Amino acid sequence: MEKWPLGVFAGIDAGMGVKLEVVSELSLPTIQLHAPQPATRTKENADKFLARLRELGIRITVVFAGFEGESYADIPAVARTVGLVPPQTRKARLEEAKEISNFTRLLDVDALGLHVGCVPHDEAAPLFADTVEVTRSLCDHCRANGQNVHLETGQEPADVLLRFLETTDRDNLFVNFDPANMILYGCGEPIEALRKVGGRVRSVHCKDATWSDRPGESWGAEVPLGEGDVNMEKYLRTLDEIGYRGPLTIEREIPQDPRRQKEEIGHGIRLLNELKAKISA
Repeated sequence: MEKWPLGVFAGIDAGMGVKLEVVSELSLPTIQLHAPQPATRTKENADKFLARLRELGIRITVVFAGFEGESYADIPAVARTVGLVPPQTRKARLEEAKEISNFTRLLDVDALGLHVGCVPHDEAAPLFADTVEVTRSLCDHCRANGQNVHLETGQEPADVLLRFLETTDRDNLFVNFDPANMILYGCGEPIEALRKVGGRVRSVHCKDATWSDRPGESWGAEVPLGEGDVNMEKYLRTLDEIGYRGPLTIEREIPQDPRRQKEEIGHGIRLLNELKAKISA
């Protein structure tokens, strides 16, 4: 496979991903897909979508699960509502994540991604053990479907994430590394974090951000690729150092404005292609 094929986070009828028309116009060969709404996760729709992707020459690399009721309004809202950590929604979300895994199998994709939620930094906390158990259950279901599970970074420091991965102890559990999230959540320098978790990274986002004046308490700001504090050249060079050769998936969480999406993602494509050429030279 080509080293570092470019891609973008895309959606069908749910989430913030760009539409396939934009992906096609930008001539991108890969996407990560936000799982569609429950009513449309059918065999018939999977077959239609795959046929459309074949026409366009696009391949799905990861399907991402998201859940009703998640809020990214601020960092405390994320801790209360996101992923499989919150006890009040955990059982129902686990069942939905398993159903999304089944739909992912219909799409012939071997990776399910998600934000597991804000893992407690104290591994002695009961919530830490509970999150380990629910993640094991999801990993075991995905294994039966021939899939890996990719946990997206950002909501905990790299050391906490590594302890969580080691404690969960599933060999199909990996990392989707998002450098901007480390900055947005105030959870550590992204390049240092990438080096720590490098052996676990199986997919990545290319996203940029600037630090908050109160890291960990208030959001940093997401910005166009190359305009933030990630240092995209250093990011790609570090991916090269750890041996990552998979897709570089641009994620840009902006309103559903196709013109603006095309402009900003087009800028990101040009930047990544320039850096790829420079690093390979």
